[in-house]
Amino acid sequence: MAKVIIFGVLDTAELAHYYLTNDSEHDVVAFTIHREYLDNPSFKDLPVVAFEDVETLFSPADHVFFAPMTGRNMNRNREKIYNEAKAKGYRFISYVSSRATLFGNEIGENCFILEDNTIQPFTTIGNNVVMWSGNHIGHHGQIKDHVFFTSHVVLSGHCVVESHAFFGVNSTIRDYTTIAQGTLVGMASAITRETEEWSIYIGNPAKKVPGKKSFEAY
Repeated sequence: MAKVIIFGVLDTAELAHYYLTNDSEHDVVAFTIHREYLDNPSFKDLPVVAFEDVETLFSPADHVFFAPMTGRNMNRNREKIYNEAKAKGYRFISYVSSRATLFGNEIGENCFILEDNTIQPFTTIGNNVVMWSGNHIGHHGQIKDHVFFTSHVVLSGHCVVESHAFFGVNSTIRDYTTIAQGTLVGMASAITRETEEWSIYIGNPAKKVPGKKSFEAY
């Protein structure tokens, strides 16, 4: 069992608190946010402290960190907090729902994997990856760091997902496809070929949105 500090006080942090409290061996002891947003000293009956001071109040030697943030700014906001907390000396937990189906998969740190995800054999998950509920992740794949899956995404077998990708609800990825760094796959879109970095794809079959980068849209 670990004593966990959660970054944030909005919906995702509240959900993380619920899942860790009801479906893990860990004990959430505090929340943290940046000082400029600190307007209430408590959340869920636990203390909220400034991120700038968190290591002086909750020692990294005795506590671990969890930053289950959204995919805003193509996951780069979450990546920033992840790196800053690591620089403070914190180790990270991952949460994998007891109602997810796994097959001994390698999973990195600060991952938030909710119920009804199926991750087939021989697929690896990097660090700082979020998988909302109900995704199918095919076999012999590789998902790299700072990736976000919403819900009911189908990633077929032998796919490689580079860092900072984002998948909209009900999107589908053909087998043996590489999803380039920073790709934003729109809701209900079907990817049938390799994507280009920091691009947006929508439709079925999906087409690249011209003249616009993913980090400009999300």
